[in-house]
Amino acid sequence: MRSRYTAFVRRDLDHIERSHAPELRADFNRAEAERVAEECEWKGLTVIRAQEDGDVGSVEFSLLFRRDGEDLRHHERANFRRDDGWWLYVDGVVNPKDPPRRVVKIGRNDPCPCGSGRKHKACCGR
Repeated sequence: MRSRYTAFVRRDLDHIERSHAPELRADFNRAEAERVAEECEWKGLTVIRAQEDGDVGSVEFSLLFRRDGEDLRHHERANFRRDDGWWLYVDGVVNPKDPPRRVVKIGRNDPCPCGSGRKHKACCGR
């Protein structure tokens, strides 16, 4: 991901195109990518989370940039795969949302989750 960000900053669109998975290269809009690279003043990349599992991985990141006098942010979770030792961009989700957290409510007369064997109200629920 860092190499793709650096390529945008340096306007190295050959690298951006090369780092797309082969099935995506035909849809790569070089003119649009050049326009975005030229119009934006890149302010920074923050990698929020990166995961790798063999030859597949994902990177959640945030980009800060300035465009038309306005400071903007791009948040994405991008998926990659390794082909012949090179990590290639496969797809991504903009503004990803984590699944909602589930909270289990413990009743006063339920067993205490600490494992003491006592009722919650007489143990950790005081």
